[in-house]
Amino acid sequence: MKGYLVLSTGDVFEGTLFGKQEACEGEIVFNTGMTGYQEVLTDPSYSGQIVTFTYPLIGNYGVNHIDHESVFPACKGLVVGELCQVPSHYQSSLSLAEMAEKFGLGGISGVDTRAVTHIVRTQGLVFGRITTNPEDLPKASEPLMDQVAAVSTKEKETYPGNGPHVVMLDFGYKKSILDCLLEKGCKVTVVPYHTSLKEVAALNPDGIMLSNGPGDPLEMQPYLKEIKKIIEAYPTFGICLGHQVISLVYGCETARLPYGHRGSNHPVKHVESGKVYMTSQNHGYMVKEDSVNPKVLKVSYINVNDKTVEGLQHLFLPISTVQFHPEAHPGPSDTDHLFEQFIQQCQNIGEKSYA
Repeated sequence: MKGYLVLSTGDVFEGTLFGKQEACEGEIVFNTGMTGYQEVLTDPSYSGQIVTFTYPLIGNYGVNHIDHESVFPACKGLVVGELCQVPSHYQSSLSLAEMAEKFGLGGISGVDTRAVTHIVRTQGLVFGRITTNPEDLPKASEPLMDQVAAVSTKEKETYPGNGPHVVMLDFGYKKSILDCLLEKGCKVTVVPYHTSLKEVAALNPDGIMLSNGPGDPLEMQPYLKEIKKIIEAYPTFGICLGHQVISLVYGCETARLPYGHRGSNHPVKHVESGKVYMTSQNHGYMVKEDSVNPKVLKVSYINVNDKTVEGLQHLFLPISTVQFHPEAHPGPSDTDHLFEQFIQQCQNIGEKSYA
């Protein structure tokens, strides 16, 4: 069916609809990865957004039952240049169009995704609507609120392991983060984002993980006081939104990026060693470097392209953060060692030893 991508800028792109046949709208963002569309679409950090894939051919290896990052996609839809209808991969069980239909995602193909990306890069915050009516403008004027509450777990869930016990505050975690901890032998308990120190202490953890998630980090301000108590009681590692939340705990300021970092090819420099790693990223906000208190935190990683803060290290406590995704789904596994460092901290505190 013929359809249209109508942008809040007034631009209209004609294409072919697939997936959900009802109109949908959301913030337009773009992802520069050549592969990993399944992981992208099921990443809770894309909650409320329509994802434009800059790579021209999407769907060529289909969709499997292994690489979902959440049970249900939280994004609103996707925009692709050319949609592969007949995927080829031994693990494929659905085509991308079938996945979109199954989960109620709006989709449109045959769109000049380069032009859409250029608009987002130059205009910044852009909303779009996938519809059958070219005059059907998007109604949204700002990102959705309470996105973390929409994607966070409602009850604690425990996954067994013989190693350190990690409690993960769930802001909208990716399954691959959990998988990475479990593969390294950790016992993991996933808890809601608003869990108190008393509730965390009752679980007797060895370390705390603050997960990735969607939305503006300032929405977490009501919970910062309790989060500060938690992270100062145990070794802590924050990823993406978790990184931003920890920065807010220590007085840093956050700001919206012009068009975000989303893709699996972002170079990040380790400040101390000078080594550059390729990383997977998905975020629309950053920590302002000039707001980092040098008496409490040091910048551990910076983005090579735009020099934004990519990681922080507490000067006195075993608390570290990264803006990128070291679990690398999708993306390169250059920074997988950060999980090893975190687990080592969990083992060292209190001289704990695990067989």
